[in-house]
Amino acid sequence: MATSFREPVGLLYACASFRGGPAPRIQASSPPRIPAPPPVRVASGTPRRAVRGAPAIALVGCLSLAVELQAGAGGAGLAALVAFVRDALSFLVTARPTAVNMARAARDLADLAAQEAEREGATEAAVRERVICWAEDMLEKDLRDNRSIGDLGAHHILKRAAPQGGKVTVLTHCNTGALATAGYGTALGVIRSLHNLGRLEHAFCTETRPYNQGARLTAFELVYEQIPATLIADSMAAAAMAHRGVSAVVVGADRVVANGDTANKVGTYQLAIVAKHHGIPFYVAAPSSSCDLHLETGQEIVIEERPGEELTNVNGVRIAAPGIGVWNPAFDVTPHDLITGGIITELGVFAPEELQAALSTTIS
Repeated sequence: MATSFREPVGLLYACASFRGGPAPRIQASSPPRIPAPPPVRVASGTPRRAVRGAPAIALVGCLSLAVELQAGAGGAGLAALVAFVRDALSFLVTARPTAVNMARAARDLADLAAQEAEREGATEAAVRERVICWAEDMLEKDLRDNRSIGDLGAHHILKRAAPQGGKVTVLTHCNTGALATAGYGTALGVIRSLHNLGRLEHAFCTETRPYNQGARLTAFELVYEQIPATLIADSMAAAAMAHRGVSAVVVGADRVVANGDTANKVGTYQLAIVAKHHGIPFYVAAPSSSCDLHLETGQEIVIEERPGEELTNVNGVRIAAPGIGVWNPAFDVTPHDLITGGIITELGVFAPEELQAALSTTIS
C-alpha cells in the first residue's frame, strides 16, 4: 500500500494525538487519518509529548513540512524555498534534543532541497515535489525497518534464550510500538514478532513513570494485539526478573553512540543493571537512524530535562508535598557493557563493540 498524505487512504496518522488524546494508531493498514499540523505546531507539541518516540518525532516533523510545501508555503524563488525548508527543519530539531532521528532527517532533507535547487533547470515545483516524496519514502522505510528489527530481534532472542525450542518471556520499558513509529515498532516490534511466531509466553511492560507511556500506550497496544502481557510498576522490574521467568529485556533507544552507549527513556539504565545481575540478556532495538557515530560515548549525549510538574502532579492534581525539589531527566544513558544481548537494527544484531564497524558504511 502506498503511504502518501496526499491520498484519501494515505497513512499520515502520526499526529492523531493533536486532537487532544493518545488516539490509537496500531495497524499500518487501518490508522485514523487526519491532517497533519504545520512544523511550528509540531515543534510546540513535541515537548508536550503530543508526538513522542524518536522515529515518530522525525516522521511527523518531516511530514508536517511536506504538508506545508504541498499547501504552497516557502516563499517565491528557489533560494527562498530552500531557506524555508532549512529554517523549518532547524526549528523542529530544537523540540527534543536527545533523540538523533530528527536531527539526521533535518540535515539530510535540507541538503536534498539545496541539491535539487542547484540542478540545471530546477523549478520550485520540482524541489517541492522532491522534498515531499522524500518525506513519504521516509514513512515507508521506517515501517520496513521496524519489521526487520522485529524479526531479527525475535530470532536472536530465541537462539540466545530458548535454543532448545519453547517460548520466552520478555520485559520492555516505555513505548516503542506503532504509537512511537510509522507502525509495528522497534522493541515492541520484537515482542510482536515473537508472538507472531508463536514463541512468546508472556510480556511484561513497565508503567514508565512519570509520564506513564507504558501504562497508557504499551499496555494499550498489547491488549489491542491480544498479546499475553502484564503491566508492572517500574519498581517491580527486579522482582519480575527474579520471580517471573523473564528470558530477555528489550528496550528502544533515542540515541546510540559509537561505542554502543545508549540513551533511552529514564529507567532503562537500572533495568540493564538488574538484568546483568540476573544473567538475563539485555537488548536495545533501534533503527540505524537512531545511531549517532559522531559521538564517541554516552557522556556526550545531551539529556533533556522535563518540567517538575510531571512528577509532582497527576492529571493536574498535585500529589507531592509543596516545596519539594524535583529532578526529572527524560532519559538516562545505559553503558555499552550492560547491553549483553545486542543492539538490534534493521541491518542485523550487533554487539556494542561491533556497531561502529557494522554501520559506518551505511550511515553518515
